Amino acid sequence: MQATVIEHLNIERLGVLFYAAMLGGVGVSAISGALAAGRKNLDPIGVLVMALVTGTGGGTIRDLLLSRRVFWIADTDYLLVCLVAAVLTWFWVKFYHPPNRVLIYADAVGLALFGVAGAQVAEQLGEPGIVMVVMGCLTGTAGGLLRDVLCAEIPLIFRKSELYVTACIAGLLVYVGLRRVGVDLSTAGAVTAVVILAARLASIKWRITLPLLRLKTDDP
Repeated sequence: MQATVIEHLNIERLGVLFYAAMLGGVGVSAISGALAAGRKNLDPIGVLVMALVTGTGGGTIRDLLLSRRVFWIADTDYLLVCLVAAVLTWFWVKFYHPPNRVLIYADAVGLALFGVAGAQVAEQLGEPGIVMVVMGCLTGTAGGLLRDVLCAEIPLIFRKSELYVTACIAGLLVYVGLRRVGVDLSTAGAVTAVVILAARLASIKWRITLPLLRLKTDDP
C-alpha cells in the first residue's frame, strides 16, 4: 500500500518548485530536441518526436529503473508541454534564425532542472545519496543522449567538450549535502539548479574541460 502511495507523488508532497522544475526541464529539453530536429531538416512529425524523446526520455528511464509509474503517464500535462514547445520552436525557426549556441544553452538549463528533479524523485522514494546523484544525472542527460543518437550525432556527453556530466554531479553532491544538514527541499533544489547551471555555463564560456586519458602505443 505504501509503495502505491509513494508511486503517485504529487505537487503537495514534492512542492511547487519541484513541479516547476519538472515542467521547465521538460519544456526546455523539448525545445532543444526540436532545434536539433530543425538542424536535420525533419518534418513536423519528426520535430514532435524529437521534442518528446528529449523532453521525457531521461525521466522515463529513471522511473522505469525505480519501478515508479512513468511521470508523463501519471500527468499528461508533460506531453502537452512538449507539444507546445515543439510548435513554438517550429514557428520560431521558420521566422527567425536562432543563434548557433541556443541548443547548448537550452540543454544546460534542462540539465540543471532535470538534475534536481531526478534527485528529488529518488529521495522521496527513500533511496541513498549515491542513487540520488545517479538518478539526477540520468534524468538530466539521457534525453539529450537519445536526441543525439536519433539525429546521428555523437552524444554531447561523449564529446571532447566543456564540463557536462561533471557539472551535474557537482551540483547533485551539493544537494545531497544540503539535505543531510537539514536544508529544506525547495531551497536545496534551487541552490542545486543554480550550481549545475553556473558550472555548465562557466565551462562553456571559459572552455573548461577534464583531462583526457591518452594511452601510449608502440606505433612509430
